Amino acid sequence: MGILQRFKDIMSANINALLDKAEDPEKMIDQTMRNLNSDLAKVKTETAAVMADEARCKRELEACNAEIDKMQKYAEKALMAGNEADAMKFLQEKSKLAATQASLQQNYDVSAANAMKMRQMHDKLVNDIRELESRRAAIKAKIKVAKTQERLNKLNSSIGDSASSISAFERMEARANSMLDQANAMSELNQTQADSSVDALANKYDAAPDAAVQDELAALKAKLGMQ
Repeated sequence: MGILQRFKDIMSANINALLDKAEDPEKMIDQTMRNLNSDLAKVKTETAAVMADEARCKRELEACNAEIDKMQKYAEKALMAGNEADAMKFLQEKSKLAATQASLQQNYDVSAANAMKMRQMHDKLVNDIRELESRRAAIKAKIKVAKTQERLNKLNSSIGDSASSISAFERMEARANSMLDQANAMSELNQTQADSSVDALANKYDAAPDAAVQDELAALKAKLGMQ
């Protein structure tokens, strides 16, 4: 792609749209600026060459014009001196120079127009690069803010995962506490039941027997020969 065509494409494109398509917008805009500055160096070289050609054409045209003026003056002097033949020769040379003058004038007009276009292109490119330089700073600032926000988003997501883990841990802890409370309650119930059985048996033997029942038991034993 030619220098001017690429420059035209860049200038007519939406730089933000180009950045949206780039994997790394910061690197992309830096590369774009490097390309434009490289193009500017080439445009400067081309502009200088065209301007030099304009200056050369101008010198040749001015030299031809000066030579034509000189032939005109010599023709006038020859006539004043009464040498018509010499005057004719000077006028003939002037006529030849006039044909050359027309060609030189055409060359100069073309080179001057080209030089003007190149200067305009150069000046526009310089101004556009300056504008893009200022925009680059703003874009890079936005990119930094976006990257910072992205890191914060990831951090918040990580914190959310941690909170979820803590919540799950707390649920497990609550479940463990519930299991422990249930086991302790069961142990207490079992202990109470055991204590009740022992107490009942102790009460059986601690209770004082009825005196009449004791007398009857003793009589029964005597009858049966158990004493």
